[in-house]
Amino acid sequence: MNDPTLYPYFLGPYAENDDLLESLVVGFLRDHVYWRRNLHPEDAPAIPTGANRRPDYIAFESRLRQELHRLSAALKRSVPFHSPRYIGHMVSDLLIPGLAAQILALPYNPNNVSAEAAPVTIDLELKAGLQLAAMIGYPSDPMRADCAFGHLTSGGTLANVQGLRLALALKCFPVALCVAKVPLDELPGDDWNAFNLAHADAIALLDRWREFLKTLSPHERSRWRAQVERARVESLGLHDFFEQHPALAPPLVFAPATAHYSWSKGAKMLGLGRDRLRLIPGRAMRLDIDALADALDDCLRRRQPVLMAVGVLGSTEFGTIDPLHALADLRERMQAQGLGFALHADAAWGGYLCTLFRKEDGRLRGADEVGREFAHFPSPSVHAAIAALARMDSVTIDPHKLGYLPYGSGAFVCRDQRAIGLLAESADYVFSERDDGDFFARHRQLGRYIPEGSKPGANAAAVYVVHRTLPLDHANFGRLQAQSIRSTEAFLAEAQAFVERNRRQFLALVPFAPDSNLVCLAINPCGNTDPRVMNRFMRRLHGRLSADPDKPLQLGEYFGSITTLKPDAMGADDSGRILGALGFAGDALIEGDEEGDRLVVLRHTLMHPFLLDGSQGDSYLAGYFAFLERQIAELLAEPAN
Repeated sequence: MNDPTLYPYFLGPYAENDDLLESLVVGFLRDHVYWRRNLHPEDAPAIPTGANRRPDYIAFESRLRQELHRLSAALKRSVPFHSPRYIGHMVSDLLIPGLAAQILALPYNPNNVSAEAAPVTIDLELKAGLQLAAMIGYPSDPMRADCAFGHLTSGGTLANVQGLRLALALKCFPVALCVAKVPLDELPGDDWNAFNLAHADAIALLDRWREFLKTLSPHERSRWRAQVERARVESLGLHDFFEQHPALAPPLVFAPATAHYSWSKGAKMLGLGRDRLRLIPGRAMRLDIDALADALDDCLRRRQPVLMAVGVLGSTEFGTIDPLHALADLRERMQAQGLGFALHADAAWGGYLCTLFRKEDGRLRGADEVGREFAHFPSPSVHAAIAALARMDSVTIDPHKLGYLPYGSGAFVCRDQRAIGLLAESADYVFSERDDGDFFARHRQLGRYIPEGSKPGANAAAVYVVHRTLPLDHANFGRLQAQSIRSTEAFLAEAQAFVERNRRQFLALVPFAPDSNLVCLAINPCGNTDPRVMNRFMRRLHGRLSADPDKPLQLGEYFGSITTLKPDAMGADDSGRILGALGFAGDALIEGDEEGDRLVVLRHTLMHPFLLDGSQGDSYLAGYFAFLERQIAELLAEPAN
């Protein structure tokens, strides 16, 4: 059953809470109007009272209404993310607190790059970053020198790029200090050791550099700063920096085969190049730690620098969770041998699952305590991975995914704020040099550190208000995540019954037990031994699960998505298991054949809060599988092409 405590959170599939949202929007629009009128009430109105009777005013209003009506009509062909019948991509209905807060803030139009352009919402963004840091398990007390720091982005892609930027800056900075011959104690002796400092040691060195500057006269301080700046990678660029340090090759980035394509984008955007990104083959759609260890051992033997290793907490294709605990242990082992690198968790999808694991006081809940609500969740490895998030150097989280907030609200969070200053950019007409040691004073000029030159403060207001309305713990926001896990377990039960009762028509299976609330389903007609035939069949089936903008939306009963399974992500053992279960030979996938080197499968995102009730009391999930059976029967009855 659905959780009744969630009823006031959303507008609802039938807009059941329209009165609530309307009253909030209208009330705060009026409040905004009064604010404008009372700023300087002695000023005469710039637009005269009778302006709305002018012919040009009337003509403009007519055009405006006509275009808005056209837009409204066109938008009715949008994908119905609000409906429990939509179980495709990573989006669902929106939380009323976020929707109302964003609409409320929009007319104020704050630009969250500096305090001058957004004196209110920039602080809300910094506080939202601290809220996310506490959810992860990072230090979140702004009075601490090592407090975490986070900011919003347009999405997970830009947050991942920010992780790469920060890692590169922190690893290259000790090299620049060595080149400049800064007189600091325990300065690394050579380029290799400088580049491979442990994360904490690099930040400690950065602190000593800042303390050293405070002891100097203004002239000497300026001279040393300029000397170090000339040696930094941010000044030289990647090519010249590594050319001047022949003992260092350009570094590698390691990520699992399930990683989002944004990592390829990021490697290219940063100037590293796509070839510097190495995708580690998977094991059951998760990072193969042994394979990564072998690759890192090889790097150590060849003295090949490594910039970062990435773990995924909720892959965008399968919702699988990498063993972040094992990844953190591996980093410690490699660091002890002299190979240092940053750790980043791409938790764009699964980040908000952490709320299920947080007590109200911020402590981590035990696996048994979390598991009392569910049949199988969480597995020991999932609990260990969530606990290990606090050991990552930085994390990507998307509030516009499991945070149920409007696009585009991604987030980047780093474990220690002291590193972020390495990304600072000067722009005197926008930024102030003031830093009185206060966390908010230090970071209010947010545009110094982020890739964007402009960013909406309304998104920050939405994220902050949602986190205040629904605190990020198991008793509040965690209720949403708990409902999605219950829906997932109900889906798996329905899927098993679906598989059993249709064995004579087709072979089907859930390829991997889900770690979160994404479930894939593979289906192959009985007797077929060619993966290409199965893939064409699955694409035709997906066509019946897609919104067709040329047809009335009501003709679609359910809406879903597809993805593909590839051997490099599955691993050899699971590839053989899945192919055999679907009636294929172990070597049926043909490398290099774009239609025959993978398996097309249905992908289901089970995040809608009201999936477990349907019309006449039936579950939407039971209705979905009945719909699938009808569509498959029709497709199987069609003559072969």
